[in-house]
Amino acid sequence: MIQGRGKGIGKGKGKRHRKILRENIKGITKPDLRRLARRGGVKRISAGVYEEARNALKIFLHEVLRDVVSYVEYKNKKTISVMEVLLALKKRGRTLYGFK
Repeated sequence: MIQGRGKGIGKGKGKRHRKILRENIKGITKPDLRRLARRGGVKRISAGVYEEARNALKIFLHEVLRDVVSYVEYKNKKTISVMEVLLALKKRGRTLYGFK
């Protein structure tokens, strides 16, 4: 290790740079929401529904992820696994089958 440089390359735990993500909810496009509505049996969709659906999805994900993070922090882990997501959904009354 070179003196005065801190930790060597790839050694230890350095700070990670994180890009601040904004307006990602716009990534859920109109065709995406239209496909979900069609699967639910909807024939016609009003123009204002898309923004409302995005807001509802954002609120739901925020609540579920808050529970997921609390499970992960309790276990002193840094990685979210499928089990934490399943437990958070089960807590919300949205049990998901087919995963272990």
